[in-house]
Amino acid sequence: MTRFSIQPEISVILPTFNRARLLDTAIQSVLRQTFTDWELIVVDDGSSDNTFSIINPYITDNPRIRYLRHSNRKLNNTRNAGIQAAFGRYITFLDSDDSYTPDHLESRYRFMQENPGTDLIVGGFHTDGEVFVKDCYDLEKMINIRECIVGPTLFGKREIFLALEGFRPLPYAGETELWARAERLFTIQKIEEPKTYLYTRADDSITKNIQP
Repeated sequence: MTRFSIQPEISVILPTFNRARLLDTAIQSVLRQTFTDWELIVVDDGSSDNTFSIINPYITDNPRIRYLRHSNRKLNNTRNAGIQAAFGRYITFLDSDDSYTPDHLESRYRFMQENPGTDLIVGGFHTDGEVFVKDCYDLEKMINIRECIVGPTLFGKREIFLALEGFRPLPYAGETELWARAERLFTIQKIEEPKTYLYTRADDSITKNIQP
């Protein structure tokens, strides 16, 4: 049986909405991590597809995986539900259309141990080709995603997310707003390497569909 820790080192929060077709890839990438002291909290934002039938075998077989469901409250409130339920010393995220390389959690955990004064980091992701998204400050403008705060790559101490009271319920770029608040209060750092977060945009991604 997989070891269960009452307080894992890392809580991974995976918000999802009607993405049953993608969940296996995301969850399997967590299961393949070289760092094993984690919990995975899947927060279902009121899916109407077969999300639960995909999740159920995982939560049945692995005590490190938990499932929460609420009515459709959108991405940032869904992330917040995961934060409130998390037991880990550190919190990070995984979008349901993305995945991790096997050393993702280990690399982030090692960085935080080697830099104990750092409270929150972001970055270190791989994309297939150049990705451009709408600028959160001017939705008529497109910018390279590498200029942005990519929310699921946030990795930080649990108490930081609690002190910040999580994400604001913004329709777009809530992670940028959280990062700006964190910058005023805590020690934060944007990293480029290693690129262990595999960023992929599904057709229903917010960054593809947000309107000016």
